[in-house]
Amino acid sequence: MNPPKHIVSAATIVLNDQGEILLIKGPRRGWEMPGGQVEEGESIKDAAIRETKEESGIDIAVIKFCGIFQNVDRSIFNTLFLAKAIGGVPATSPESLEVGFFPIKQALEMVTWKNFRQRIEYCLDDRVQPFYVEFSGGKNEEIICKL
Repeated sequence: MNPPKHIVSAATIVLNDQGEILLIKGPRRGWEMPGGQVEEGESIKDAAIRETKEESGIDIAVIKFCGIFQNVDRSIFNTLFLAKAIGGVPATSPESLEVGFFPIKQALEMVTWKNFRQRIEYCLDDRVQPFYVEFSGGKNEEIICKL
């Protein structure tokens, strides 16, 4: 029997001193929070910091772990952190066509890919943290469990 193969990713909701959210515009999903796959031998926190820097040019300090979204059908675990921008300059990369900080209300309207807006909202709401959300990869996503 082969061991299961899972994908673990780490994403950050990054706020600046003005309370704006950092978003990147990816080539496939549009506006979203920075993040990506955790590499072998890397912690999820370190992956969140690395991915944010690679995709946006922004250095961050992780404030806290917020929760997990799990795509059960695709065996993907998306871990989410709240972070503060501490340096760097917004810069595009092969994974980001545009980068910027936006007021929260505007940022939430810009993020339209699947449940990414919900992920941001949960990370900004202390009342629902920590959260664990399961969903299927199908068209009709359903929240099964929230702590």
